[in-house]
Amino acid sequence: MRDRADPISPVEGWTFEDLFRKEYGSVVALALALSGSRWVAEELAQEAFITTHRNWAKIARYDQPGAWVRRVVTNLATSTLRRRIVEAKALVRLGDRERDRPAEAAGGDVEFWDAVRSLPRRQAQVVALHYLEDLTVAEVAGVLEIAPGTVKKHLYDGRKALARRLNTEEDA
Repeated sequence: MRDRADPISPVEGWTFEDLFRKEYGSVVALALALSGSRWVAEELAQEAFITTHRNWAKIARYDQPGAWVRRVVTNLATSTLRRRIVEAKALVRLGDRERDRPAEAAGGDVEFWDAVRSLPRRQAQVVALHYLEDLTVAEVAGVLEIAPGTVKKHLYDGRKALARRLNTEEDA
């Protein structure tokens, strides 16, 4: 058996549980270094180990299963960072436009936009882009890098929630 002190060296006969116990702390530390957030790091590490567990029959035969988990967490961290950057840019664009055009000047009232801000994040983004910016479903999908069907679902759910909060009938 190889030295267990080497975090990515192959260790014959290890179970997934052995790998998890040995590597989890190091994988979280790597994810923390890449993400800058303890909460995000733990989510990334958990997702990497879930992926590892799902594929354990194959990964158990790898020379360095610990290295494989680290590769997964680095890929997940990169994807998460890209998504966060895109979302942050979209929110900055929305914020800049909102400062330039207050809610009243944009054709809405303060109560309505307060209700929009109380929606779940993605619903609020979709509603604001669609109604404030007058973007089509396809354009909203492009800005937020999500599927048009997802935009439609968030728009539908957002409209229903706004109708309930504002005690109005939903437009057809």
